[in-house]
Amino acid sequence: MPAPNSPMRLDQELAASAKSTAKSMSRSLSQQIAHWARIGRELERSPGVTVSAVQAVLEGRGGYDDLSTQEQAIVRANWAERIDAARAGLRLDRVLAEQGREIVELDAEGGVVVRNPGGVRSKRNSR
Repeated sequence: MPAPNSPMRLDQELAASAKSTAKSMSRSLSQQIAHWARIGRELERSPGVTVSAVQAVLEGRGGYDDLSTQEQAIVRANWAERIDAARAGLRLDRVLAEQGREIVELDAEGGVVVRNPGGVRSKRNSR
């Protein structure tokens, strides 16, 4: 068994497929291979899981409530990964600034900081 983070050889077809899928899922090649490995592990541990049913739900073609408990767990894990990836790339401060909206956030000391659309900052004391 290879040590964690050790290099390994992949079949060219698998690597090409993972690379293509990784791009559409906002993952690196390494993250995509790890994702598939986790799914494979869970499928082997759960013989009652129907891969096509899980995939149908993930693609919006099937009903979550129609899945078994194990299948639902796989879907939830996939959704959690997608949410984490979306959060990582989310920059609401930029979006709101582009819309000319004020941004209110907390600084490291818990004080309220207001950023106006023109980049002007003001600080308000917290309680």
